[in-house]
Amino acid sequence: MIAVFVMLIFIVFLVFFFPLTPKKKEAEVKSPKYAAQMKKLWQIAQTSMKERKPFRAEKALLTILKFDEKNAAAYNRLGILYAKGKKYDEAVECFEIAQSLDNNPASIHNVGLIYLETGAYEKAAMAFRQAIQLEGDIPSRYIALAKAEEELGNTKKAIEALENAFELDPKVTTLRQILAIYEAAGDTEAATATTARIEEQITKDNVAKQKKTLRRVVGPHPVRTRAIRSRTMGKKI
Repeated sequence: MIAVFVMLIFIVFLVFFFPLTPKKKEAEVKSPKYAAQMKKLWQIAQTSMKERKPFRAEKALLTILKFDEKNAAAYNRLGILYAKGKKYDEAVECFEIAQSLDNNPASIHNVGLIYLETGAYEKAAMAFRQAIQLEGDIPSRYIALAKAEEELGNTKKAIEALENAFELDPKVTTLRQILAIYEAAGDTEAATATTARIEEQITKDNVAKQKKTLRRVVGPHPVRTRAIRSRTMGKKI
């Protein structure tokens, strides 16, 4: 009985002086000094990447992660840095960590680009599809998927992906990619039809460009200007 009592006292002592849940450090994380330091490190990383100073950028990003190990944006930026330096294994690892911390389609897309670059086309296609499921309104996602599907020999899926990209952003360059696939496949009929679409889109783009130029020359409110002049001259429109 005495032994049980002593054991209970010992357990209470442990719980009181050594709580199971460690106290969180709050002061340093939320201090203005910490925020200023992190902002400075981000500026160094971004400037260094623009100036093509990878070692300085890497050091800044690693320092950010030293203080904030759950910073998905820093992992994502570090992954881009490694990818540019052709350190693909490190890049994939960074993007995967970033994705695990924040389910960001950009990180998944970046992983897909590395797989595409290294010839892992199946993995690339899977990554692009996953990114599209999370964010399906960006044309570049479909264009990248089309490239992976084309490398895999999936002509139909590649064209389908490009058509989705064109629907989101009707560009002649996308139609030219579709044309190239049809020509490579020897599909003369589809190639001819796509050529006609290209010419049609070029015409549309030229008309839109002319209208934009005309609006810039005439001014934003030609009708209002005429109305003011007419009233001044005592006329009605």
